[in-house]
Amino acid sequence: MTRVEFFFNVEDKLQKLAELSEKAIAKNVKLLMFTKNKEAATEIQQYLWSLPQQFLPNYLATDALASAAPIVVDWQGEKLFHDEVLVNLQHSQPLFFSRFRRLIEIVGVDEADKADARVRYKFYRDRGYEIKSYDAAGKGI
Repeated sequence: MTRVEFFFNVEDKLQKLAELSEKAIAKNVKLLMFTKNKEAATEIQQYLWSLPQQFLPNYLATDALASAAPIVVDWQGEKLFHDEVLVNLQHSQPLFFSRFRRLIEIVGVDEADKADARVRYKFYRDRGYEIKSYDAAGKGI
């Protein structure tokens, strides 16, 4: 069964993605970052490539090299090259999330993002998924 984890109150989602990417690469784990659109995917990809202190190789799912990349950034969900870790950055749960061993949900600080996350949280909980939650702000959830 897919392990579900929520990171709440994340001030900087791009920085959190970089942290998760660095940890995944160190453990030889592949990530699929599932974004809301192509523009968001491109922004994430450019951010990860621009970090001077880290080497976080990543490609858009539409790129010819994506199947061999440790980090794939996608917004369509048509090319699923692995089943290791899915990082969901969309407003709803991806239809294919259960094929992954681990699902990570990153929730920002704005109320709209939190409201969408509560719906996803309830969806996973109501289907029997065990959920771990981490509060980036150090407050209770």
